[in-house]
Amino acid sequence: MPSPSEATAPPVPDGGPLLTMTGITKSFPGVRALDGVDLEVLPGEVHCLLGQNGAGKSTLIKVLAGAHRPDAGAITWCGRPVQLTSPTAAMSCGIATIYQELDLVDGLSVSENIHLGHELSTAGFLHPASAREASAALLARLGHPEIDPDTPVGALAAAGRQIVSMARALSHDARLIVMDEPSAVLDSDEVDNLFRIVADLTASGVAVVYISHRLAEIRRIGDRVTVLKDGRTAARGLPAHSTPTRDIVSLMTGRKVEYAFPERPPAPEAAGRPVLEVQGLAREGEFAHVDLALRPGEILGLAGLVGSGRSELLETIYGARRPSAGRVLVDGRPLRPGSVLAAVRAGIGLAPEERKAQGLLMLESVTRNVSLSSLARFARAGWLDRAAERSAAHRGTGELSLRPADPDRPVRTLSGGNQQKVVLARWLLRGCRVLLLDEPTRGVDVGARAELYTLIRRLADDGVAVLLVSSEVPEVLGLADRVLVLREGRVVHGGPARELDEHRVLDLVMEGSPSS
Repeated sequence: MPSPSEATAPPVPDGGPLLTMTGITKSFPGVRALDGVDLEVLPGEVHCLLGQNGAGKSTLIKVLAGAHRPDAGAITWCGRPVQLTSPTAAMSCGIATIYQELDLVDGLSVSENIHLGHELSTAGFLHPASAREASAALLARLGHPEIDPDTPVGALAAAGRQIVSMARALSHDARLIVMDEPSAVLDSDEVDNLFRIVADLTASGVAVVYISHRLAEIRRIGDRVTVLKDGRTAARGLPAHSTPTRDIVSLMTGRKVEYAFPERPPAPEAAGRPVLEVQGLAREGEFAHVDLALRPGEILGLAGLVGSGRSELLETIYGARRPSAGRVLVDGRPLRPGSVLAAVRAGIGLAPEERKAQGLLMLESVTRNVSLSSLARFARAGWLDRAAERSAAHRGTGELSLRPADPDRPVRTLSGGNQQKVVLARWLLRGCRVLLLDEPTRGVDVGARAELYTLIRRLADDGVAVLLVSSEVPEVLGLADRVLVLREGRVVHGGPARELDEHRVLDLVMEGSPSS
């Protein structure tokens, strides 16, 4: 097997692919993220990689970038087999990745970021002047000579930061650049400039793997398309301009797992005044002018892609983020913006997307995690009544069928589904009336999912108002009474879940226009 350095310079065989990935598999504990994925990229083409959230796109590009080692499969670069064992190995081959979350250092200059990790030096002495000159040449090649190499990256706007990331990729003599949602933070003029840069790169023979949820962009910039679904290749090398949108959406939507949802009430008429109202809520750069009303006993689903503002909206309602406009009301009374304490006191609870990092004390017991938001209830003259705390936690987790039913067990030893039950038990003990659920079944096996679905519906039947976010469209449609669809931070549709199907939701999030 040749080393990456040996694979740096060889020419591409005439008419042959620049990159071939065959049968790539990658598993993490409890999850097979990639299950025999194939990808072929030709020199000088824009190859678009499509798939729903969780389809395996991010894992695949991390394998290509050397950040993950595949469990099986083969990678061929310029007609020769290679092993991309590290990001350095991938860079040595000429493979550069520009992630959606740009990995730049704000406190360093543009020039320092461009050459970070491969500084220009001789005998250990750096050459900052040469680095600035080389950086200026790269920025000019990208059509942005106005960016000063000495400017701190933290002072640049989003579009400027992205140009710096591209310049860094070119500084490694990249022959293939992976761009992950590069237009997500750009306005229309900046997108036009991005496409001009991509066209210039491909005209010079550089290949681009372009990841985007915006099918209009794929039509405009792409040459060929590969579609991933549930960690597998659903289609490879489709023509980007002529493949019908309906065909692409159909390729993205098939699933291996059957979803067992509890029966929805025959006519979910949530009675009475709303317990939660959101009026003109906005947070700059994340979501804009969101209105919603949620009544007791109702499940409202939020569908949208990663980056559409779903999680940020929930966190703003909960007070973990401060809005730039609008307000949140509970029982008609406005909440103090940016105050978690005010939200919790009003009866709002949040089960966050990253429950291990944000929702649980992993080294503490089930009891302490359940009682965390209600400790004052067990205080007696400044002392904590541990027996009462333990008893209340035991009752709460018993109602949710926690297994094993041991209140003293460290929560880190529980399965994902049972950890989620602990989070829910905390808010039920607190007596919350509005439950915000962000990706409630992420990392949960199929059997535990069915249990959580039943539990969520039961909570609604008991009068709890539920606002549910999920990346899985069937989950939103199967659980919710009503659905709001978010696209790029705006509501593009709202209505009964019964009136939607998976294809329609994907059409809305990928090509729908915000409603006026």
